[in-house]
Amino acid sequence: METYGCQMNVADSELVAGMMEKSGFAESDSESGADAVFLNTCAIREHAEDKIHSRLGKLRMLKSENPGMIIGIMGCMAQHLKDNILQNKPFVDFVLGPDSYRRIPELLRRHEETSASVVDTRLSRFEVYENLYPSRQEGINAWISIMRGCDKFCTFCIVPFTRGRERSRPVESIVKEAQQAVDHGFVEITLLGQNVNSYRHCDARFPELLDAVAQIPGVMRIRFTSPHPEDVDDDMLFVIRDHANICNSVHLPLQAGADRILQRMNRTYAQAQFLSLTERIRNILPGCGISTDIIVGFPGETEEEFDETLAVMEKIKFDSAFTFKYSSRPGTKAAEYSDHISEEVKEVRLAKLLDLQHEHTLFRNRQEIGKTVNVLVEKESKKSSSEWAGRTDNNKWVIFPKGSAEIFDFVDVTIIDARGVSLFGEIIQVGKKSHAVV
Repeated sequence: METYGCQMNVADSELVAGMMEKSGFAESDSESGADAVFLNTCAIREHAEDKIHSRLGKLRMLKSENPGMIIGIMGCMAQHLKDNILQNKPFVDFVLGPDSYRRIPELLRRHEETSASVVDTRLSRFEVYENLYPSRQEGINAWISIMRGCDKFCTFCIVPFTRGRERSRPVESIVKEAQQAVDHGFVEITLLGQNVNSYRHCDARFPELLDAVAQIPGVMRIRFTSPHPEDVDDDMLFVIRDHANICNSVHLPLQAGADRILQRMNRTYAQAQFLSLTERIRNILPGCGISTDIIVGFPGETEEEFDETLAVMEKIKFDSAFTFKYSSRPGTKAAEYSDHISEEVKEVRLAKLLDLQHEHTLFRNRQEIGKTVNVLVEKESKKSSSEWAGRTDNNKWVIFPKGSAEIFDFVDVTIIDARGVSLFGEIIQVGKKSHAVV
């Protein structure tokens, strides 16, 4: 199983892996020895599609040596790839959209009846994969998909066309999956949705769901991504405030700072509303880490409008940001605009934005110096085998000497320095160990 793209795809791959195991399959140590290879694809940016086409070329050679191998394409790119697959890549056995994964067990036996490619990219108004549970690798965090699809229809985004309309899982089902994750040793839960806080099932909204998950015994930390600014309300913020195990961080996609571009993007909020919202978040949740997404070079964006994005960043000073050059996706409204920005201009704007965000990340991180923060030990530092790396409650990475701490421990760390995007500290106290993975 090879997964490309966002956390939703990671969660879907785990779901499919669970179905495979239930059907009697086990994960192969190598692609050359596998009976089936699945590519779970992403269609958000053009570069992602290029990677899949390149990967299929290599798998074709592998299949020529092992004709019985099954090659499957899954995920968001299925809708775009199906015609190309049918015409040019007959070695691919099936192409399934995000709502067709229940068919996988039967398709693994399809060669008994036919060798023709199978394509199923139909979207569902109801499929949430109820009563199917994922197979996860051991680790700290468990991704839990609480809803599927999107109703926002941002003009740059293809997700509503590749994942369909919004529909949510029952609270009870999500709580059950979270409890199973805890029972298997996961100490952090991340709730996932295209617009996670648009969640609604019967009378339950996202704040009620958050509250229910926070009350599960053994859930040490809860995160969620990605919320839409339109659906952030005080109820959600108060639930975060009132539960110590809900992390004090909010990912809040800005996308652009100028009202005209926001309107062109169909983002449903104006600059003033966004600024007011971030102020509200920081008032209710002191010390909250706020991260964002920003697109530069959206069609028609003038230099002055790009400067407005920089001005909004200066006012908010995000803790971190995921930044992108606009990538035109066929089938979206924005692709039809006639005033696209050149790649050269987009490159210059992205470089400016990255430089500014680096300043802001350092500014926010330096505010942590001298504080003692609680850190969940997650992995060994990339730069030194004698140091651990872990995240704070407000989602900042901290590097510190290992001492007697181990992965899964919660440790109190005094921050002594901030460099780049990381904090550096010294352990004050090793807290109660999380229960071990079973």
